Amino acid sequence: MELANLHPGDNSVDCSDFYEEIVGDKHLADLAAWHLTSKDYISKTLELQQRFSKNLVLDFGGGIGTHALANAMSKNVEHVFFVDINKTNRDFVEFRANKLGVGEKITFFKSIDETKINKFDSITCLDVLEHLPDPASQIEIFHSVMSQDASALLNWYFYKGEYNEYPFHIDDKEIINEFFTVLQNNFIEIFHPMLITTRAYKKRV
Repeated sequence: MELANLHPGDNSVDCSDFYEEIVGDKHLADLAAWHLTSKDYISKTLELQQRFSKNLVLDFGGGIGTHALANAMSKNVEHVFFVDINKTNRDFVEFRANKLGVGEKITFFKSIDETKINKFDSITCLDVLEHLPDPASQIEIFHSVMSQDASALLNWYFYKGEYNEYPFHIDDKEIINEFFTVLQNNFIEIFHPMLITTRAYKKRV
């Protein structure tokens, strides 16, 4: 609730400062608590990720790094590029990676451009798109940096809640319609058997 009260609460306002600086350690604690209470769900996303992740992996908005670290431990993954606007998150995941002995397989960035990678073979973007003012543009960027046979694991929750308990989330109908239009024009969903919100996509070419 402290985080919710700190949020500007307006989709038209640039919330970069909120995610980059204001959330600070509170966001880490909130994410860690959610991961602990949602471990069964997360285990399924990790199982799904294991099916698709390979070679050069972009983890976009990776939070406390659970999925990025699992990818770094995979023999199918060459390197993980962890992108998160929040420096506290980046520092914490780097600390975890070194503790787990996979520090050399992960590098940390504030933006995709900083990675200097033209094409990724896998993208993971979970619980992020609903926080962005223009999620359609973000998946267009993903499409542009995916290799020919790359896959992307995405989910979203465009809903502010019954009592505005998720003020961080986008719920504007025009923004959401544009998102799904861009998604359907640029990606094809890949079937997977996991009963979770995360979906796997390949590029529509």
